[in-house]
Amino acid sequence: STMKKRKTTDSSHASTNLTEGKEKLRLKQEVGLISGVSLIAGTMIGSGIFMSPEWVLHHMGSPASSLLIWAACGLLAMFGALSYAELGTIIKESGGEYIYILRIFGSFPSFLFAYTSVILVRPAGLAAVCLSFAEYAVAPFYPGCSSPQVVVKCTAAACILVLAIINCLNVRLATTIMNIFTAAKLLALLMIVVGGLVLLVKGQTQSFQNAFQNTTAGIGAVGVAFYQGLWSFDGWNNLNYVTEELKKPEVTLPRAVMIAIPLVTCLYLLVNVSYLAAMTAPELLSSGAVAITWDPGDKVLGSWAWLISLSVALSTFGSSNGTFFSGGRVCYIAAREGHMPDILSMAHVRCLTPSPALLFTSAMSLIMIISGSFTSIVNLFSFIAWLFYGMTISGLLYLKIKKPELSQSYKVPIIIPIIVLVAAVYLVLAPIIDQPQIEILYIIPFIFSGIILYFPLVHFKCHPHFLQRVTLHLQLLLEVAPTTRD
Repeated sequence: STMKKRKTTDSSHASTNLTEGKEKLRLKQEVGLISGVSLIAGTMIGSGIFMSPEWVLHHMGSPASSLLIWAACGLLAMFGALSYAELGTIIKESGGEYIYILRIFGSFPSFLFAYTSVILVRPAGLAAVCLSFAEYAVAPFYPGCSSPQVVVKCTAAACILVLAIINCLNVRLATTIMNIFTAAKLLALLMIVVGGLVLLVKGQTQSFQNAFQNTTAGIGAVGVAFYQGLWSFDGWNNLNYVTEELKKPEVTLPRAVMIAIPLVTCLYLLVNVSYLAAMTAPELLSSGAVAITWDPGDKVLGSWAWLISLSVALSTFGSSNGTFFSGGRVCYIAAREGHMPDILSMAHVRCLTPSPALLFTSAMSLIMIISGSFTSIVNLFSFIAWLFYGMTISGLLYLKIKKPELSQSYKVPIIIPIIVLVAAVYLVLAPIIDQPQIEILYIIPFIFSGIILYFPLVHFKCHPHFLQRVTLHLQLLLEVAPTTRD
């Protein structure tokens, strides 16, 4: 069976050989429970909670229904992560959805995932986070009005270029930035939560009176609201990308999930309550950067209100750095398995970083920033992500029914992956049926366009000679070498 054909020798050698710097970060040191909780929570708390609340409220129409969406998003992320935890104890390899789809369904669907992820999903995630960083970075320069989109997009593009330089030159610097900026995001959220509690004590509860009034009931609007909310929870599956480096994955995975996700969910709900305490629904809807306008008239922080914009900008920059850092992992593993060009599995001979994969992700992210807005990119990202989440969860259900003996140490009740699969089907179909958007309608043909590449290049291994020459010239230009061989 496909499950038994595990390429452990070459894979483990490649993982260890990718870079000494990366080995120090993820392979040399084993990841325990505390590190696992930090990895999940630190990735989840990014730009979404500072950008998505107004869009969730926009699509749901009322404060109370938007809070219900946030709670439901946390519950769905929890169910999804628990299901992935069982997969991680069965298939103890790094790579997340890609490796699960490869081992369960085979080469073709895993290639379609890698093709879509490398070209669309990962770049879209990076583009959305960098756009949110840009919104907060330039907002103080345009008080009282919306920031010009040209300025926002140029700032986001500059952010991507800076991240590309940092991550291609020095792995340790990239990870240090992630650790330092985690403190900034926690500071920003705690200031907002405490400030909101102060406002509630002072009696600012107008947003919670008739809180369900104007609630939207359309299935498409609810689906798009889920997209925006779930964007803030993205990262609930991040621990599955480093399964090979976990101490006792059958114990660490489920425990880390059960600690991290409820904590993040409670924090997100408190932050949303704080937003609604500080602003009326119309004020929140008119905000381009909700945390900036959270303190109207400087009622809470006074002359220190600028700390919010600074903290959020640092937070989103750190989050975009983390997204960029992990973005090359699927690309590298797919190239290691022969599903991507060889150049993407190579590392710089001196800096010891996967620079080709990072540069490719940068180029695709720049294209998305030029052509899209934050909300359209998030909808695009979420649609594709939940399409493949659903495929992965269906693989777990297949294993639980057909091969129950594989899962011995940790089993999730079968109703949980069923709920996640139903939710994934809803999130994929509802926006198409009720509110079809042009970028979503293009995605399915794009995914299946991978068929044109798969059969000649992967299945039949027909590699034109000019591709080998291109690879050689790129190696010389980028100063990279293969990591899958001695």
